[in-house]
Amino acid sequence: MDPRDTAPDSWEQEDDVEATVDGQLESAFTTLNVNAKPFVPNVNAAEFVPAFAVKAHSENFSSAVPVENGDAEMTTEEPWDQKEAEPNEEEPGGGDRGPGESASTEELAPEMMMEEEEEILVPKVPPVQPDAPKKEHINVVFIGHVDAGKSTIGGQIMYLTGMVDKRTLEKYEREAKEKNRETWYLSWALDTNQEERDKGKTVEVGRAYFETDKKHFTILDAPGHKSFVPNMIGGASQADLAVLVISARKGEFETGFEKGGQTREHAMLAKTAGVKHLIVLVNKMDDPTVNWSLERYEECKEKLVPFLKKVGFNPKKDIHFMPCSGLTGANLKEPTEMCPWYTGLPFIPHLDSLPNFNRSSDGPVRLPIVDKYKDMGTVILGKLESGSISKAQQLVMMPNRHVVEVLSLLSDDVETDDAGPGENLKLRLKGIEEEEILPGFILCNAENLCHSGRTFDAQIVIIEHKSIICPGYNAVLHIHTCIEEVQITALICLVDKKTGEKSKTRPRFVKQDQVCIARLRTAGTICLETFKEFPQMGRFTLRDEGKTIAIGKVLKLVAERD
Repeated sequence: MDPRDTAPDSWEQEDDVEATVDGQLESAFTTLNVNAKPFVPNVNAAEFVPAFAVKAHSENFSSAVPVENGDAEMTTEEPWDQKEAEPNEEEPGGGDRGPGESASTEELAPEMMMEEEEEILVPKVPPVQPDAPKKEHINVVFIGHVDAGKSTIGGQIMYLTGMVDKRTLEKYEREAKEKNRETWYLSWALDTNQEERDKGKTVEVGRAYFETDKKHFTILDAPGHKSFVPNMIGGASQADLAVLVISARKGEFETGFEKGGQTREHAMLAKTAGVKHLIVLVNKMDDPTVNWSLERYEECKEKLVPFLKKVGFNPKKDIHFMPCSGLTGANLKEPTEMCPWYTGLPFIPHLDSLPNFNRSSDGPVRLPIVDKYKDMGTVILGKLESGSISKAQQLVMMPNRHVVEVLSLLSDDVETDDAGPGENLKLRLKGIEEEEILPGFILCNAENLCHSGRTFDAQIVIIEHKSIICPGYNAVLHIHTCIEEVQITALICLVDKKTGEKSKTRPRFVKQDQVCIARLRTAGTICLETFKEFPQMGRFTLRDEGKTIAIGKVLKLVAERD
């Protein structure tokens, strides 16, 4: 039994046939028994091995054709198949394997094909990508109350612009149906982790990108739930343009807009984060309680405009309202017949028609870090606020003053050699460990470092606070992508809202709706600039107990007293 097990039986069998009757090889294969073990070893087989090695490939193919019905798949898979099985010496080799293995290859073939297809389908855009940097990069953040439909609209836009293929969506739809959540499947394009999908709530800021004829957009899908507002602030701080999604469904709009609803808070935070232009999408217009009614649309609009005006948006220039349906995709790319009263452009064409943002690429390099991880080195994510970065450039990580080198640059997952302001980047860095970086650190060029410190004077507007705020009050400071504890150490003066005049005496406290200038001191060193010099890094929000208490701008940096 032992010699039979160890001998490579099928070689010898094939060699025998080959030596004696060359023409009957095909018939020999058809009658071959796959499970046959007891072949008698042939002592002279050794001298035929070189000949077999040469001929086996051609003969395997010729024999496989008549035997198998799936010949097309076989011929493509065969070389792979042989490579796979040759190292296992104890297995029946070459000729014996042809028909035996074929079944498994045939079963594998569709799966393999699917895997290959999927891999081809996902990166749909990169072939067109080399000219992408010429298109203007715009970062769009989707904000609004929980369940207004932000992720669904994001998913629908990705489908309409061809960034998610139909088959992937059908897969999501099947999975969502199994969980009795069939209306959620579009949001799964952006809500990728299991927890977000199970609960139907976005937690982290989802990222994706799509392109129109003139522009390249990055979607930042912010969470609507009030527990995750800090994540939303991080997302809004990277955005150039905000899309406020509100639900027109009876009751839903009201809860989102009442005190404590996220529609108000998000609009205000977006303005504080430096978003200049706001598009208000009135979603769920296809809902039975709304049914594309103009009255409901106008009602939502009338309630929102005064509030947005109060936050600081100019209704004539900065705000644009439009009705849509995220689930059906109506009025996102194509106008819809359901809504004859809306004459403006649909959402995607409207984004395309917006005027360009003026960004100077010759400014100092400023890249606030949003996230970092390890992947063959240290990788950081962030939006380049000003300046331009190229491969192999030497930069400085503030506030720790680590000198780092850029090994590679990815702009929206496509590798480039250089990047300009406004782009969302992934940088692989050399010279720093991932543990030494925190979100809120800033990459600068060595000639022009950003300011860092702990104490600064700022103008603050108290938005919502039940009691009074005195010196010694602690809150959480959100400035660009940085989150740090802060204490108001002194109130310097009150500012009159209408005239802008400053009070002569120092106030002992400030309360809701007042504007004051105060001195703040953070727990650790942070990077910041004055609002006048660099607006993106000079605006901030103060939060406490899960609520946004104040918004402000940095007026002056105070040097540390030793």
